[in-house]
Amino acid sequence: MLPLITEEQSSLVFAEAFQDVRMWRKNMIHYIKEENPEVNTSILEAAKNTELDPKAVALGAYMVYRMLELASEEDEVAEAED
Repeated sequence: MLPLITEEQSSLVFAEAFQDVRMWRKNMIHYIKEENPEVNTSILEAAKNTELDPKAVALGAYMVYRMLELASEEDEVAEAED
C-alpha cells in the first residue's frame, strides 16, 4: 500500500520544485534514472506520448514520485520508533 502524502510533504515538494523548475526536473531525471530506471523510462515515455505539454507531464510525475519518497521515509522512521 502506498504511504499517505501529507500537506507538509506536498508543500515541501512544491517549494523545492518551483524554485527553479527546469533545474529541479533535470535533477530528478538523473536521480530517478539511478534510483529506479524503470520508473524514469515510464515517465519519459508517458510525457513523450501525450498530447499535453511533455515537460508538464514529467514534472507532475516527478513531483508525485518525490512526495511518495518523502512519505515512505517518514513512515519508515515512524515504524522504527514504535
